[in-house]
Amino acid sequence: MRLLDRRTFVAGAAALVAGAAFGCAPSGASAGGEEEAPTFVSPYNWEGLQRGDLRWDYFEGDQLRSRWGIDVSEHQQFIDWLQVAEAGVEFAFARIGYRGATEGVVGEDDYFFVNIEGAARAGIQVESYFFSQAVSEEEAQEEAAFAIAQVQEANRQGAGISIIAYDHEPVEMEGARANSLGSDQLTANAQAFCRAVEAAGFQPLIYGNRRSLFQLSQELRDATPLWLAEYNAPTPTAPLSFQIWQYSCTGEIPGIPTNVDLNIWFEE
Repeated sequence: MRLLDRRTFVAGAAALVAGAAFGCAPSGASAGGEEEAPTFVSPYNWEGLQRGDLRWDYFEGDQLRSRWGIDVSEHQQFIDWLQVAEAGVEFAFARIGYRGATEGVVGEDDYFFVNIEGAARAGIQVESYFFSQAVSEEEAQEEAAFAIAQVQEANRQGAGISIIAYDHEPVEMEGARANSLGSDQLTANAQAFCRAVEAAGFQPLIYGNRRSLFQLSQELRDATPLWLAEYNAPTPTAPLSFQIWQYSCTGEIPGIPTNVDLNIWFEE
């Protein structure tokens, strides 16, 4: 999988400077005071991006350098994973669980184990993410411990998950407890989660749109692979190095009864 390879390349070339993983949200909004790097050089040549009605692929010369996939949660309801595989989906991120935006209680996604088992049975690579609403490092560590335990159990059942992604984003809900966090606290929370995940032997990954990723420190962005959400764009506009691009939240895939997020995963 080697998620860090392209980050290493870009770090030598330039100084690097959340759309929802379970549904549409503003994905390209710019945050005030972004520390954008004018010398940013993308590791990708977007002339190699081939866009279909649903599936997008990335080529370097005549070599395919990407995989196509989705991310799902209980919001997608019951999925026929064999149909999903027949549609060409190669990987899926399944939501492990979440912290409630107002009450702050950690809960399991009702379909996590169902999705993990179904995707694996259909021959689709399966990875995972947790929807965070942590307001402190301690809460982020609690979320990480919950996510790790769930993934370890899934792996005991044969899932083969190696990645746990961190998804922290504002929630359009009155009383959402984490919406007012500043950059320093957001960075500290994400770092606490990722460090716990890494210490447990998993690869951390940070999900977000342009705004939410720029709220994190450059040091953290440089150190951790990123999963960018940016929709309605022929190519990404965010001056960021990322491994996965969530380019749509309105995909229609056979076997899935709702719209679903579509992703392209770039490879070395």
